Order: sequence, then C-alpha cells, then structure tokens
Amino acid sequence: MGKEVLSFSVIKRGDFDDVGVVSTEIKRKLEEMGVERETVKKVSVICFEAEMNLALYTERGGNIHVVVDSDKVDIYVEDDGPGIEDLDKAMQPGYSTAPLWVHEMGFGAGMGLPNMKRNSDVFEISSEMGKGTKIHSVVFRRKEDAA
Repeated sequence: MGKEVLSFSVIKRGDFDDVGVVSTEIKRKLEEMGVERETVKKVSVICFEAEMNLALYTERGGNIHVVVDSDKVDIYVEDDGPGIEDLDKAMQPGYSTAPLWVHEMGFGAGMGLPNMKRNSDVFEISSEMGKGTKIHSVVFRRKEDAA
C-alpha cells in the first residue's frame, strides 16, 4: 500500500454539534483501508480531541491531515487560533483554559492534549501566541493487531 492522504477542514469555534464528524469519517476510511483496529482507535481519539480543541479555541477552525503509510499513520493538525501560552501547563492532565460556559456544557476538562499524547507514539506540538498551534502525531501500525 502506498501513502494515502486524508485532508479535512474542521469546524469553527463553538460548533459543538459537528465535533466528531471528522474523526468518525477518518475512522471509517481507515477501517475501509484495512488499518489495524488498535491503530484506528488511537488515531480516532487523537483526531476527536483535535476537533474539540478547534471548536473550543479557534475562530475559523483548522485543518487535520492524516497520512496513512504501510508502517505508520501521521496526523497533522494546524490552526490559526490564539496559541497556547504555556505548553507545559497545557500538557498537564486537568489543566484547562476553557471558559466557564464550556465547562457548564461538560467540555474543557483539560484532557485533550494529554489524551492526544497518550495515544501517540510520537507527539510534537508547537504554538505561538497570536499565530496558532501545530501538532504532529504519529501512530505506528502494529500488524499483530490486524482486524
């Protein structure tokens, strides 16, 4: 199998009704491609958490690109949101900068980035205040987990 690229523009800020649409579509396409169950699960979690962060923090949303190769799946998330002021704090489970109204809706528990990292074999994040955030996540495919 050669490389296959799945690209999605993702929801706008506050569009919680559509959170999960992209990760569900990515999951469906990966399953159609015969990607291993455990890999699909991890990629789906990473993409869902990315969607949620885009809905919480960006004005115009962002992009998710998934590159499927024979030995790994690369996930690239990019937005032009406000940026993350303190990446070390943001990576701590439970740390959240979500506003009260988001917490009242049951979101913003501060587990998004930690969940993304936990489900990744490689996790890289960079963010610049006023410019946005870029995430690169890699999930290595494990053939012994084949569906």
